[in-house]
Amino acid sequence: MIAVAGNMGAGKSSLVEWLRQQFDMVPFFEPHDENPYLVDFYGDMPRWAYSSQLWFMIKRFQIHRTIDASVSATGAKTPPIVQDRTIYEDAEIFAAHLHDAGFIDDRDWVSYCDMYQTLRAELRPPDLMIYLRCPLPALVKRIKKRGRAFEKAVPRSYLASLDRLYEEWFTRYDASPSLVVETDRLDYVERLFDRLELTRAIEKHAGIERRAP
Repeated sequence: MIAVAGNMGAGKSSLVEWLRQQFDMVPFFEPHDENPYLVDFYGDMPRWAYSSQLWFMIKRFQIHRTIDASVSATGAKTPPIVQDRTIYEDAEIFAAHLHDAGFIDDRDWVSYCDMYQTLRAELRPPDLMIYLRCPLPALVKRIKKRGRAFEKAVPRSYLASLDRLYEEWFTRYDASPSLVVETDRLDYVERLFDRLELTRAIEKHAGIERRAP
C-alpha cells in the first residue's frame, strides 16, 4: 500500500492515476466531492469546519479499513494499492489549521483528537508515504487552472498555512518509509528521465515492479 500526501493542488490525483497506469495499482481517490458540507464550509468556515472535518476523518477511516481488509485477506494475492490523501493529513494538517484559526473551538478539538487517536490506532500504516512538495505560487496556479467552483474563494493565506503544517507534519512523520517528490521540478508525465527516476525510487522503497508494457 502506497499513500500519496500533499497540499491542495500539489498533484495527488494525477500521481495516483499515473501509479495506477504504471504499476497496475488499485486507486482509492480522495472522496472530496462526496462531502455534503464542503460547499457550505468554504462559504462559512466557523460554522461548518467541525462537521466537514469529522466527515472527512470518518470517511477516510472507512476507506483505510477497506484497504487494510484487502491487503490482509487470508491467502489472497492482492494487487498493490495507492491511496489519495490519508487520515493523518485530515487531522494533523487540515483540522489542526482550523483549530489554530479559531474555526474549531477547544472543546470540539479535544473530542476530535480523541477520536483521531482512537481510529488511528486501528489502522495499519502505509508501506510507503509519498509526499508531494510544491511551492505556494505553483499551488495557486494549479488550483485556478482546474477551476473547482468551491475552491475559487480559498485565500492564499489558507494555502500558506496548510503548506507550513504539511512541512511540520512530514518532519515528524515516522510511521513508514517515505519519499519526497518536488512536483514543480519533476515532470514524470512528459520527461522520460524524471519518469525513470520516480519509477526506480518507488520500486526501491515499496518493493513493487512496474507492469510490463
